[in-house]
Amino acid sequence: MTAVPTSRSDAIIERLHALYPKLIDLSLGRLRRCLDAMGNPERRLPPVVHVAGTNGKGSTCAFLRAIAEAAGLRVHVYTSPHLVRFHERIRLAGKLVEEDALVAALEHVERVNAGQPITVFEVTMAAAFHLFATVPADLLVLEVGLGGQFDATNVIEAPAATAITSISMDHMDFLGDTLGQIAQAKAGIIKPGVPCATGTQPAEALEVIARVAAEKEALLLARGRDWEVRRRPDGGLDWQDGQVIYELPAPGLPGPHQAENAGIAIAALRAWNPPWLSESVIAAGLPRATWPARMQRLAGRLTTMLPPGWELWLDGGHNAGAGQVIGQHLAENFADRPTHLVVGMKAGKQAPEFLKPLLPHAATLWAVREPGQHLAMSVEDIIAASGGVARPGGTVEQALAAIPKEGPPSRVLICGSLYLAGEVLKLDGATETGA
Repeated sequence: MTAVPTSRSDAIIERLHALYPKLIDLSLGRLRRCLDAMGNPERRLPPVVHVAGTNGKGSTCAFLRAIAEAAGLRVHVYTSPHLVRFHERIRLAGKLVEEDALVAALEHVERVNAGQPITVFEVTMAAAFHLFATVPADLLVLEVGLGGQFDATNVIEAPAATAITSISMDHMDFLGDTLGQIAQAKAGIIKPGVPCATGTQPAEALEVIARVAAEKEALLLARGRDWEVRRRPDGGLDWQDGQVIYELPAPGLPGPHQAENAGIAIAALRAWNPPWLSESVIAAGLPRATWPARMQRLAGRLTTMLPPGWELWLDGGHNAGAGQVIGQHLAENFADRPTHLVVGMKAGKQAPEFLKPLLPHAATLWAVREPGQHLAMSVEDIIAASGGVARPGGTVEQALAAIPKEGPPSRVLICGSLYLAGEVLKLDGATETGA
């Protein structure tokens, strides 16, 4: 997320930007050509669970990984974007890819591609497939980058299962300006005869997903119809379908919305039904799930700018659906003390729709724009989107310094962009996320 190369792999990725004029160009032809020249590593992978959606993809992937690792499996994971270092995108048999292995894979793709047009995301996806095919593992959890149908991850022909998380309005310039069009793109990961699990969806989106699943003769497991998950007062989950009822502990990721993401992960695994899956494995895995910048409590350098007893939280949510989820979390979990919001967003996002559910819960709201934040929205535009409620915060550190400190211990939540989240983690002292 930084334009200045800081490692050999960063330098290679920066160089590869010159191969294609567009950062994003949703199609599969260029990548398929490259993979063919590489001997098709995407056909030599462990079983794949492919995950699409607008919100909750990364959390669902985290639950899938945690459950599988609780069963003793070696798990590959691909997610995007990264927050601090590119290496966070590729997890090989449980560990983040090391620099030497990443450099070798990128250089291999660069040689095979021989200067032909290809986007950077497609190159990095080809490198990931090369690594996933080379390092032994038992499962690959694969997160869609953008959309689904024409996303570079969708060269996988026969995954073990697919999952589609919550769909809402986002990336309209690439996916369409209606929920139905966006759902059509997401449903593109559904493959013939491969089961698909999905959570609660708007009627317009579910109608499209169900139609595509029927056309592909793929079993669709939808929340409320084929499975259900409920939170108990103790924070644990009750998950059930037509065959089993599981009493499970609280998931490792905080927030009421994580019950659904955990439920989708369970439904996808149940649809696949590998021999290692059991209630005890699920119960052991759910509390182990971790995922940075998803309602993450910070404990590094930035917390020293706040008085004793205060809490500092970070969330990368950035669209209308995420605003609803964060607003619900503020109402249900943060109502016991004042919460100050520090918001920075990416230009082009639906800032008014994101901010509206948050405004009733904000003691103060500060608009920020970090210098290193990719395509950051101006402070003035965030203030306008808030209806004039937000105050100019400048940078995150300036906003933290300006927040009024009198009164009882309070909370601060920094939110609005995964790009901002990456910059905040750097400021807080993180060198990368994950291990």
